[in-house]
Amino acid sequence: MRLFVALDIPAAIRERLTQFMGTLHQHAPGARWVKPESLHVTLKFLGEVPENHLTAIEAALRKIEGIPFPVAFKGTGFFPTPKSARVFWVGVDAPQELPSLAGRIDAALRPLGFEPEQREFSPHLTLARRSEARKSGKDAGLSHLPKVLGPESKADFGTMTAEEFFLFQSKLSPHGASYTKLMRFPLVHQHN
Repeated sequence: MRLFVALDIPAAIRERLTQFMGTLHQHAPGARWVKPESLHVTLKFLGEVPENHLTAIEAALRKIEGIPFPVAFKGTGFFPTPKSARVFWVGVDAPQELPSLAGRIDAALRPLGFEPEQREFSPHLTLARRSEARKSGKDAGLSHLPKVLGPESKADFGTMTAEEFFLFQSKLSPHGASYTKLMRFPLVHQHN
């Protein structure tokens, strides 16, 4: 099972992102656009995990405490640079609680053999990737988007309150990945 831990995004914000992607699609038709229903904020990617590890993963994640916090989706950007963009993303603006939550998830899963994250946590929503298959001739990529975006690059898609996180399963198919929520973990401050 391919597993990851993530925040889900409310329908209203997903809808705004869907409309935004719709307006840009024609300017980068060769890029691989993410299906709006699969957008989420990844906190930890676990990779391939045997099914019999689920109970231990659930037990580790259940111990994580936290308080709900705001997460804003605004601004856009490109990795590594707009000129040679491989990824087009929307910014995720959140207080210290978000990287702190990702760090606690990382620490909770480490004893189960999951590698600790090497890179600093930098949350974003990937909207599109450059298509590697169509490099020759046709523009496969995202090179027109920086010019098209202009002031839109400051777009604000709304703010949610993160009150829970989920363990997702990712199933890969020729049509892309589909995601299923396996478990929900509420963020409630527990008083001992």
